[in-house]
Amino acid sequence: MYVEEDLWIPFGEHETWVRRCVPMAPDPTKSPVIMLHGGPGAAHNYLLPFRELTRSGREVIFYDQLGCGNSTHLPGASPSFWTPQLFIAEFDNLTTALELDTFHIAGQSWGGTLAAEIAVRHPAGLQSVTILNSPASMDLWMKAAARLRAALPGDADERMRRYERESNTDDPEYLRLVDLFYRRHVCRLAPLPKDLADSFAQLNTDPTVYHTMNGPNEFHVIGTLRDWSIIGRLSQIDRPTLVLAGEHDEATPETWQPFLEEIPDVRGVIVADASHSSHLEQPETVFRIVEEFISGHEVNVA
Repeated sequence: MYVEEDLWIPFGEHETWVRRCVPMAPDPTKSPVIMLHGGPGAAHNYLLPFRELTRSGREVIFYDQLGCGNSTHLPGASPSFWTPQLFIAEFDNLTTALELDTFHIAGQSWGGTLAAEIAVRHPAGLQSVTILNSPASMDLWMKAAARLRAALPGDADERMRRYERESNTDDPEYLRLVDLFYRRHVCRLAPLPKDLADSFAQLNTDPTVYHTMNGPNEFHVIGTLRDWSIIGRLSQIDRPTLVLAGEHDEATPETWQPFLEEIPDVRGVIVADASHSSHLEQPETVFRIVEEFISGHEVNVA
């Protein structure tokens, strides 16, 4: 059992929405884990099943990154406003406001990208890093997407390319082909779990962050992140790191191999019969792996 507390933290002229899930019987030897959602722009909803980690006596903290969900929206902001550095600063502001002496971070998809960017900066109090379904560079991500698209049935890939060349990515036929890719590599559950559908709904309501930083979908990356890479900086991560992805994930092994090659203390796991939404498709397996990893790298804070 746990209790929830929602709060809004000032971040400059804006606000970051936070939800703290605190066990009824917290274990004083366990530090909180902060969940970093993906997108960029997808909000916290689809990560809510990680509340399961409260069963071990651990607090779980969710938040909506700026421009997402319940936090301040800025649809008129310049594209140059939306940078990884902005979200790193927001994270630092959050941990300061919550007065967290020690904590773990776990990020999924873009959230794992953000987790790596945070970790190379050695924030005080960070105990471990969990990177879920995330690439080490957008170049690797796009190459993997091209390979997965080429494996779609018939001429689906060529038809998508035609729509993309014509900048017609809102066409219903193109969106149907996108859905074909998503059902193979993003989430293989039908119908979509409510938490994931909620995240998609809020992203569609205000796609500013996603369209600016990523693009119209998961594999046509034309936004400001298209040249992003953390390769060559990963050796600076000096905390134990877990890297996890699904067997059918759009984050294919080659996209996250640099994490395993460069981070000094790292463990890699592939979850069978799962895709990009591994924690929704194989929840018991993922929650067990994550909690065992975090618990194994706990500084006694009692």
